[in-house]
This record gives sequence, structure tokens and C-alpha cells, in this order.
Amino acid sequence: MKLAPHLHRLGNDIVASYLIDLPEGITLIDAGLPGHWNDLQRELAEIGRPLSDIRGLVLTHGDGDHIGFAERLRREAGVPVFIHAADAHRVRTGEKPKTAMGPARLGPTLGFFAYGIRKNALRTHHVSEVVEVGDGDVLDLPGAPVVIGMPGHSPGSIAVHVPVADAVFVGDALTTRHVLTGKVGAQPAPFTDEPADALASLDRLAGVSASWVLPGHGAPYRGTPADVAAEVRAAV
Repeated sequence: MKLAPHLHRLGNDIVASYLIDLPEGITLIDAGLPGHWNDLQRELAEIGRPLSDIRGLVLTHGDGDHIGFAERLRREAGVPVFIHAADAHRVRTGEKPKTAMGPARLGPTLGFFAYGIRKNALRTHHVSEVVEVGDGDVLDLPGAPVVIGMPGHSPGSIAVHVPVADAVFVGDALTTRHVLTGKVGAQPAPFTDEPADALASLDRLAGVSASWVLPGHGAPYRGTPADVAAEVRAAV
């Protein structure tokens, strides 16, 4: 789905990833679930671009609902997969600490897991080869994505600022729809390793200039990163 010039979303408010379409090529942010491979193919067909135009995939962190088709894309199309060094082990192995589930309502929770099953979440493959990045890196990819370290949800969680798209992609640093309760609005994301660290990391968004804040779960947020950070804090 096209959101704005150069900016497209794959998936929906349950699980989303993003595509940046520029003349010099395509950059992907996150890879959703394995079944979103078909969403990627449809979006590429709609914009008239081949798979070979994808120059890189940047993962906001290493959890299974963000890495879905990453290994397939790497293996079949030779697309490099970028992730913060602190999440490299997680994306290669799936190993992560257990976190409290937190508040949940039956309907939204069942809907989240049912959607995952429909999108082949149980067939997610870990990513065997990655390019490790760090805070402040400007990647040599279409749109020159800037890596912003956002530790908390995971040690290597990042936001990705792409100025040409007027957007910052925040992964699970925050959410605009809680997958377990169905509550909408900017708020902390569930399944967070270190909630206090995640809240502190929101300060790192304050100086980012963008009018789109794009989470891995929930509707796109139209407003400044500073505004959304304030709303998340108010929701705690």
C-alpha cells in the first residue's frame, strides 16, 4: 500500500513492514512474517519493479515477526540483511530472554496468533548471514538510511530514519496498536526485554525530523517523533 511518494507499507495494522522506492533502487525496512513474501511480490508488481531492484533489507530488531521473509530474500535474491550488532545473535538463532506477557484480551490475542498462522509464522527461518550495523551509521542503500540505537525492546533495537521519505521506522520501540489488547494509540510495545530502557530510548527520537512515524504493529503515525514519544510516555 502506497503511503506517500517513495513510501509503501506491506502487511497491515497487525504486522507491518515497509518499502522505500527510489530511482536508484529499493530499501526494505523489516520483513514481517514469511507469508508477507506474497505481499512483497504484489507491491513490486504494482510499482513495476523487479525483485532485483532491492538493494538491502534493514531489520529494526531480530524478533520473528520482523524477520519473516528475510532469509528467503537473502538466499534467493542475494539481498544483504542489516541488523544492529547487539541483535545479530538473536536473528541468527532465535534465542531471546523470556518476557512477561503483560495485559491481554482474548479476542485481539487470538487474532494476532491466527494472523501469524495464516502468514506462516511457524515457518520463519533465522537469518544465517547478516551485516552488522551500529548507532549513527548511514547505510549505503537507497535513501541513505540512518541507524538510531533504541535499546530496550531488545538490546539491538533500532529506529531507521530515511529523510527522503520524511519517515522514521521504529519497529517495536513503540506501537500504535497493542497486539494483545487491541488498544489503539501510541503506547509501549509488549514483549519488551527492558521496558524502562525502552522508554528512555524514546529521547533519541526527539531530534529526528520526520512527519511519518512507522511502527511494526499499528497504524502509521502522522506527526513528529517528539510528539509520538510524548504520547507513549503519557500512556504508561
